[in-house]
Amino acid sequence: MFIKSLKLKNFRNYCDLDLDFNSKKILIIGKNAQGKTNLLEAVYYLSALDSIRAKSDSELIKWGEEFCNIKAEIKKFDIDIDLEININPPNRKKLKVNGLNKNKSSEFISNISAVCFTVNDLLLLRGAPEDRRKWLNNAISQIFPAYIERLNKYNKIKTQKNNYLKDLKGNINADTSMLDIWNEQLAITGSNLIFIRLNFLHELQKIAAEKHKQISNTENLSVFYNSSIIGDINCSEKFPYNNEYILENFKQKLEEKKPEEIIRAQSVVGAHRDDVSFYINDNDAKKFASQGQQRTIVLSLKLAELELIKEKIHTNAILLLDDVLAELDDLRQNFLLDAIGDETQTIITSVDTLHFKEEYLKNVEIFEIKDNTVFKTNF
Repeated sequence: MFIKSLKLKNFRNYCDLDLDFNSKKILIIGKNAQGKTNLLEAVYYLSALDSIRAKSDSELIKWGEEFCNIKAEIKKFDIDIDLEININPPNRKKLKVNGLNKNKSSEFISNISAVCFTVNDLLLLRGAPEDRRKWLNNAISQIFPAYIERLNKYNKIKTQKNNYLKDLKGNINADTSMLDIWNEQLAITGSNLIFIRLNFLHELQKIAAEKHKQISNTENLSVFYNSSIIGDINCSEKFPYNNEYILENFKQKLEEKKPEEIIRAQSVVGAHRDDVSFYINDNDAKKFASQGQQRTIVLSLKLAELELIKEKIHTNAILLLDDVLAELDDLRQNFLLDAIGDETQTIITSVDTLHFKEEYLKNVEIFEIKDNTVFKTNF
């Protein structure tokens, strides 16, 4: 997979930008707050229809403008594909593939896969559960594009259920027949999400544990899925139950929590409440791991994502590295750059070229950003 060109209109700090890429190794340099991350954000948005930073699409639009547009030409399996996204809130975003409108998100994101590794990702273990859920959801959608539609359906049902709960005004003696309907739908969609997450994490954990041991030599990494429905699941072991098992537990838990949900007027259990935790040699990494150990975990996860995508969709994802090299020590820097491989197109942002060996810079296409202008340069 190779991105050949990127065009932005009113995206973040860019009025009009037109870039052509001719290399598998691309380096974007410039001082802070120049818009380096914005370029990676645009590429990643094409692959996930989700921002690495923004909480809403409206934040992607340049200040004072009403819309933004992202266009890209990519090559996948030796086929050229044109992708376009037009964001114009409150209207629904428009998605086009080779000039044809696509109504389903999966029909769009199935064309491009990307793994993004940012400085904020280094804080993944210390962040909130919603940060880890977002990472997990986006990682799954790179391999299983239909997942994003199932997730959207679940969130829509949850919103409708919460609105109904608010209407009950805490009255536990009210007629709850409508709540039972929402719970049935939520359990069906939610159990499917949990089942997919467990299977994904099981496969990812195997690769990540191997990567982690290569860096640390002796430490064992294990991943747990913390479910509000079925408890804590060790993903190093194959989940022994099927979707029906999760569904029945989901329904039972919703019935148990019904009075609490009515009083609190919100959904208190479900896939939207779940989390992921990481352990090194059976110790909770969030509590006991050093900063270096936590960074090794995240690095292992990102490299595992790359490998799993290639295994499942039979092509390399585009790797986006946003200023992370400056935050990694020499050991982890070298492991990351050596592990990428020549077949993976990599777009890296950095303040300068100091963190790169001369050998790495030989075949790199370098762009510099200055005063909102991007131009090709040589070093």
